[in-house]
Amino acid sequence: MGEGCGNDAELMNFISSANVACGFHAGDRDTMRRTAELAIEKNVAIGAHPGYRDRDNFGRTEMSLPTKEVFELVREQVLSMSEICAELRVPLHHVKPHGALYNQASKDRELAAAIADAVASVSPDLILYGLSGSLSIDEAEAAGLKTASEVFADRTYQPDGSLTPRTQPGALLENVESSIDQVFQMVESQSVMTLAGAQIPLRADTVCIHGDGNSAIEIAKAIRESILARGILVRTI
Repeated sequence: MGEGCGNDAELMNFISSANVACGFHAGDRDTMRRTAELAIEKNVAIGAHPGYRDRDNFGRTEMSLPTKEVFELVREQVLSMSEICAELRVPLHHVKPHGALYNQASKDRELAAAIADAVASVSPDLILYGLSGSLSIDEAEAAGLKTASEVFADRTYQPDGSLTPRTQPGALLENVESSIDQVFQMVESQSVMTLAGAQIPLRADTVCIHGDGNSAIEIAKAIRESILARGILVRTI
């Protein structure tokens, strides 16, 4: 959220935690503060969403940076969000890397460790959200952080548990019914069907919905209503 998509206020009605862009791939201190205020109003946990400094590509283009530089860019963004939360007298709840940084870290141990160390340097009490089964989770735990294994309501999966790259056909799930079915499978059976039709295991602690998706509000509302109707509690980790 805080990425300029214009639907943040409505989406806040259906979620329990928000990942707020920290100014590098999108947003600025003003949007960060306004998004945090919306979250407070709806009792939604606030998370920092640091990405590469790459507004032209919305932080979704892979980069090859020294681990020290990754540490500093993540730390800077998390500190910035933490300062805003302190001004508003609410805790910063978690950190979820954005876009290419997130996906690269899921498979790159050094990158994952740099991110985890940066988060821990701001506060060891922060929760790191990472792709279920990824090196991001392993390195965050090694750094002493609490983690949340993340699964996706609106993305398809590959056999190794990674997300289908956005450059490939079928990467996005924009059909509400398909998203609901995938969420129920992930939450209830801790597994997911890959794009090729194979079932693979995963751990589902938190479900992500992209705020910039064409059907983001429709999907978020439908998933929340369906989950509650099934007797599943929606809450912050």
